[in-house]
Amino acid sequence: MTVKTALITGITGQDGSYLAELLLQKGYMVHGIVRRASTFNTQRIEHLYQDPHDPQARLFLHYGDLTDGTRIAGLLERLQPDEVYHLAAQSHVRVSFDEPEFTGNTTGLSTTRLLEAIRATGLPCRFYQASSSEMFGATPPPQNEDTPFHPRSPYGVAKVYAYWLTRNYREAYGIHAVNGILFNHESPRRGPTFVTRKVAAAAARIKAGLQREVYMGNLDARRDWGYAPEYVEAMWRMLQQDQPDDYVVATGTSYSVRDFAEYCFAHVGLEWRDHVRFDERYLRPSEVDDLVGDPSKARRVLGWRPTVLAPELAGLMVDAELAGLRWAPAARTDKVSVQAT
Repeated sequence: MTVKTALITGITGQDGSYLAELLLQKGYMVHGIVRRASTFNTQRIEHLYQDPHDPQARLFLHYGDLTDGTRIAGLLERLQPDEVYHLAAQSHVRVSFDEPEFTGNTTGLSTTRLLEAIRATGLPCRFYQASSSEMFGATPPPQNEDTPFHPRSPYGVAKVYAYWLTRNYREAYGIHAVNGILFNHESPRRGPTFVTRKVAAAAARIKAGLQREVYMGNLDARRDWGYAPEYVEAMWRMLQQDQPDDYVVATGTSYSVRDFAEYCFAHVGLEWRDHVRFDERYLRPSEVDDLVGDPSKARRVLGWRPTVLAPELAGLMVDAELAGLRWAPAARTDKVSVQAT
């Protein structure tokens, strides 16, 4: 049996780690691109790592940067992946207002570099572009594949650029390229500065007596929150279709940030109003009020259905934070060094 090879950008992130798990379970050979840093940034995939000298190893990491088109082209030509999943980006919406040029370079132009490298090398791979519900921005919900885009942040604008470039390379060069328009998807592996992880961690720490309050911005914003491990399954299913296309991945439900905070604090027996404080520094210059996806096409074509909604998601994230607090005093000291080439 021929073993498929996949290349993942952003493999050390939330989605990248879950996708690597999924592909390894399916028997893939998985390669990931990581940025060189003087500190370890591979915590999310350490449990998957095997010494590359091990003949059974199927996960390999390679140093690279999405601003370096030459390196990307070289890796693609050397690795010859069957599937490329482009997940890496500057993905924090609020930060994109502070760093718009960097966001455009990494979140937008990185897609250009990858697609152009695929075209130039003639690589017969399938390409997944991680598009975002932030592309819809101010467009009223529910949003589907035909909904016009109206981004409200530099991050959303960069994602719109990458979306259309993916479609352009599909139509102009016949590349098997798809856009996965994913609505908010969370997990215990979410970055600590993202609102869901921030409030889940705060609820756990306040319950444990380690802090007293948490500062947040717009509590009225409404989002369609799903569970990240389920969403990476949708990514994989998209690339298994005979014809490339674009898909919205969402739960079709809407909850406010206030709702999510209430679920997190109630899970540990606390009243959220006693601990949540407002700080205008966390407001965006232009807000996105309500994002609710219509996943009908993904359900019909991919056979994909979400099962975890915001109330359950809040509980499992808080439980993970509580477990981490109990584990922390006895944290291991034998730090794993995940090697890249």
